[in-house]
Amino acid sequence: MASIYRRTRSYPIPSGAEIIERRRKARSDELQADPTRATVVERFAKWTDRKGQARKAPLNAAGDRVLIEPGNYLIAYWDAGGKRMELNSGTPDRDAAEQIAGKLDTEVALRKRGIIDPTQERIAAEGRRSLQEHVADFRAMMEAAGRTAGHITKTVGFISSVTTAAGIKTVSDLTADAVNTYAADLQAQGKSARTVQAVLTAAKTFTRWLTLHGKLAADPLASVAKPSPKTDRRHERRMLLPEEWEWLRTTTEAGPHRYNMPGRERMLVYAVAIQTGLRFGELASLTRGRLFLGSSPPYVTCKAGNTKNRQDARQYLQHDLAELLQAHIATKAPGVAVFTMPCVTNAARMFRADLQDARRAWLDAAGGSEERLRREQSDFLADRNHEGEVADFHSLRHTCGAWLAMADNHPKTVQAIMRHSTITLTMDTYGHLFPGQEADAVAKMPGMFGSGPEALQATGTDFSLPANRQQQTGEIIQYGAHASERADGGSTDDAGPKVLSLCSLGEERQHLAKGCESRPGGSRTPDQGIMSPLL
Repeated sequence: MASIYRRTRSYPIPSGAEIIERRRKARSDELQADPTRATVVERFAKWTDRKGQARKAPLNAAGDRVLIEPGNYLIAYWDAGGKRMELNSGTPDRDAAEQIAGKLDTEVALRKRGIIDPTQERIAAEGRRSLQEHVADFRAMMEAAGRTAGHITKTVGFISSVTTAAGIKTVSDLTADAVNTYAADLQAQGKSARTVQAVLTAAKTFTRWLTLHGKLAADPLASVAKPSPKTDRRHERRMLLPEEWEWLRTTTEAGPHRYNMPGRERMLVYAVAIQTGLRFGELASLTRGRLFLGSSPPYVTCKAGNTKNRQDARQYLQHDLAELLQAHIATKAPGVAVFTMPCVTNAARMFRADLQDARRAWLDAAGGSEERLRREQSDFLADRNHEGEVADFHSLRHTCGAWLAMADNHPKTVQAIMRHSTITLTMDTYGHLFPGQEADAVAKMPGMFGSGPEALQATGTDFSLPANRQQQTGEIIQYGAHASERADGGSTDDAGPKVLSLCSLGEERQHLAKGCESRPGGSRTPDQGIMSPLL
């Protein structure tokens, strides 16, 4: 049974308070305790609080502290699990507090009988919280999960942009129609599909988190479809050609200081980016202690906290670049950064300036006016080509994947080096650069187009051939119900299809196949000769 009461608290007597006394008749309970005590003397303190209001409160028995009762009644009750709970009624009226206490008793009885669903009740309570409180909890979750500060800021910013534009105040206001309307407005403003996709991804991640943590009964944005960035890509990157890299390497190494980086150091940064595929932040996080240049083969490592996929990375180097890096870090302490990298914006400007210097040197090397005119019309070393593709700092990583694909490496090897989450991402990005075998495959198809059962036999169907057709086709292995029988009546050595062994492949293909094997735990076997030397 719920009970109401006021908890009296004692406080020091305020400075400057006036102590007054008042006499009253003793109550019946006081007379029972002391029949000779007909009157009772009460002492009070009077003072003016900080707001300028006059206050008065009784003193305790010792007379050294004031006793103050809160204005609202408190309610004590036991929940459905038998746990004692205390609740502020929010009212100084005794009758109103008693009504609230009675309602609490009724709800507890309904919960015990299963009439009130605690889950639905909790969701209703979460729905009454402000959206800012839920966003703060979501931010705390991302921080605890180790997300980068930039990712957290961007995600929360996208969520705020959606909720502000749609006028959403609580999580119960989140609807698919409101978010779809906002996405349509972004597209009408000329925003790219990639931008709209990023905004919707943040919003959908937020509502999915709310649903998984019991703050929403169902995900309201589950039906919201994100546009494909492939249909409206505004920023296509291009790779550097090997010939372009030669000019960029030479001119950069001999170039002036830019953003506190000498030309040789900038050249080393670009070379490491192309050979390893490391991103800007990963390059900036490299310290001397993360370079293992004496190993065979040499490699660099990045901590999980500095990589995009939050996993440790080991990227291999060629020996000639390792020797140059060894000389570069000779005087650096183990914990010092290998490269004095500028901020990401200045790094893009730095790379663009070096690219322009390389193009200028290439133009100046033209033999005559006609050759120079031809070169000026070319996209060679241009930061933006005629197709609209741009060459920026991240293009160095794109160049790594492109050169790996062009060097006839297996797609899984390229995926491992580029640290792509799926092979689909690798093929979507570099699939057009892998040496195609389409012509060879089509050339083998005429045997499949033969009339009669031969075409069916090639697919594994068991048919009997007339004698004259058997003589024309020669020796054919039938992979049907009698896989061990040959068309000439003989038998194969084994009772199943033959497996092509590695020794049947050429030496180059053997090396390629072995280079794509993976070690336990996901680490790859370093493939020597993946790319041609860069330096």
